[in-house]
Amino acid sequence: MRVRNLGILAHVDAGKTTLTERILFRTGTTHKRGEVHDGTTVTDFDPQERDRGITIFAAAVSCDWADHRLNLIDTPGHVDFSDEVERSLRVLDGAVAVFDGVAGVEPQSEAVWRAADRYSVPRIAFVNKLDRAGASLSAAVASIEARLEVVPLVVQLPLGEESAFHGVVDLVGMRTLTWADGELSESPEVPPEAFAARRALEEAVAGLHPDALEEWGDMSDATLRKALRDLTIGGEAVVVLCGSAYRDKGVEPLLDAIVDYLPAPAGDPSAELTALVFKVHTARTGRLTHLRVYDGTITKGDTVWDAGAGRTERVARILRIQADRHTEIDRATAGDIVAVAGVKAAQVGATLATRRHAVLLEAPRITDPLVSVAVEARTGLDAQRLPAALAALAEEDPSLTVRVDAETGQTLLSGLGELHLEVAVEKLRQRTGLAVTMGRPLVAYRETVRRGVTGVLYRHVKQDGGAGQFAHVVLDVQPGDGFTFSSTVTGGRVPAEYIRAVEAGCREALAAGPLGAHPVAGLRVTLTDGQTHPKDSSEMAFRVAGKLGLREALRACGMEVLEPVAEVAVSAPAETLGAVLGDLAARRGQVTDSGVRTVTAIVPLAELFGYSTRLLSRTHGRGSFTSRPAGYRPAA
Repeated sequence: MRVRNLGILAHVDAGKTTLTERILFRTGTTHKRGEVHDGTTVTDFDPQERDRGITIFAAAVSCDWADHRLNLIDTPGHVDFSDEVERSLRVLDGAVAVFDGVAGVEPQSEAVWRAADRYSVPRIAFVNKLDRAGASLSAAVASIEARLEVVPLVVQLPLGEESAFHGVVDLVGMRTLTWADGELSESPEVPPEAFAARRALEEAVAGLHPDALEEWGDMSDATLRKALRDLTIGGEAVVVLCGSAYRDKGVEPLLDAIVDYLPAPAGDPSAELTALVFKVHTARTGRLTHLRVYDGTITKGDTVWDAGAGRTERVARILRIQADRHTEIDRATAGDIVAVAGVKAAQVGATLATRRHAVLLEAPRITDPLVSVAVEARTGLDAQRLPAALAALAEEDPSLTVRVDAETGQTLLSGLGELHLEVAVEKLRQRTGLAVTMGRPLVAYRETVRRGVTGVLYRHVKQDGGAGQFAHVVLDVQPGDGFTFSSTVTGGRVPAEYIRAVEAGCREALAAGPLGAHPVAGLRVTLTDGQTHPKDSSEMAFRVAGKLGLREALRACGMEVLEPVAEVAVSAPAETLGAVLGDLAARRGQVTDSGVRTVTAIVPLAELFGYSTRLLSRTHGRGSFTSRPAGYRPAA
């Protein structure tokens, strides 16, 4: 059976999970429609997801359509769980991006779209909720074209507007599809405006695809369909469909489009094994390691090689995932997405291979934490169990980090946002039964170089009996992007292995800056000169010199503290907009755009804790907002 591996991507509340539920229902995988508001969905099976009404954890399901097996991953839409989307995108071959027919492209839908760009994942777009008041396919498509900077190819014409929406015209097959009580009816008759829409589609495709250009004026359905597939896979355009998932309208043609336009997984089942771990889940029954098989075949009982860690792992069982249910299978081959039991230590991003063919695959990107909270156990017994429980959380979600504050002794849990940390701590309580408290969130500040220095000399000399230590380095430090290290030393004055040691020492020095012991970023370090001793120089000595030398250089630099900021989009009644603007100003927000009912502003992340409650108060319960990380700026 042919396969499609795809994700469902969107901003929160655009209808991803509802669409996934309708796909499962229409393919016969489930026999009852799951509803988010009732807590009866297949993919949002975690108690917190059902309580909060949002997707938190990426969930995989499988279904069959038109002789194809579709492996779907329903991904989170909230910005705090964007790394869960990143890890899913790393192993997918395609995606369906869902957009609200009223709101169009929203902040998080743009963020996940850019993430899909990074991994070159082909996408098709589904404009959802066309039955809502104010919904407009043309407006949504215009926002896709403007904000995502892509060429949209609209292959359907909606029939009826808002609550009167009842079907679409398929411009590729030139047929009318209507739904009544969720049942599909098809007719070869199309309205007159469909012919002009078909010509516009052909013209757009002919301008991008040479085979379609040859048939311009008399393009066959087969040529058009092939051109749409080629353009989708090549990333040159995005096919756009529409519907209303909640009302069961538009699901079947979307399934056809998934089969027709999204790529099949590449790979050779007979080649050497190559698989990537993208998710780790610790259940009561044991540890499950989710992986994508790129090449080769993995069989129950196999011993595999963790190429990055340099150790063997044994695959005790192989499981086909259906949300929170598992079906045991004997083997998985190239293109499969499965979970395995028995793998004890492989982390997210690990490559599982054969020892004789130990390649390393690119790991998913992990975002640096932005917010921290202190986590404390209420009893001495719970305090003994807490470190292991937190380590298990961080193993499952690499965007969580755990550390002990050297000054206060508090255990700090860091993540991508306030909700991210709330969910993690609640998960800890539910899973382990630990009684823990969570402190007030604190943002992750950074320090950066505003004005650099040159020629900072540092000499590390230590003589305490036996072999001594000697290292002499000269460093230039200038503002930069991230952290870069280079050497201009000539004549072999510092051997290559010592230069690498200096760089390693410099990286260690970045952990704590001179202003507030915050991590340092945004600098360029150059080793310009150095000196060695014939007996006392070593890699360790130069590593220490690099670390202490950069610390001294940073104290001489002009430094400044940076704080994380977020782009906030607020929707509120017109009569309350003045109060919203005043509140944003009090939170040190910088307004970038303002309309009749909407405001967009850049606001320090520290000022957004508890903002939802404040906004509801200022707007009499009628305001809402979304946010996404917008980098760092100098702290006020």
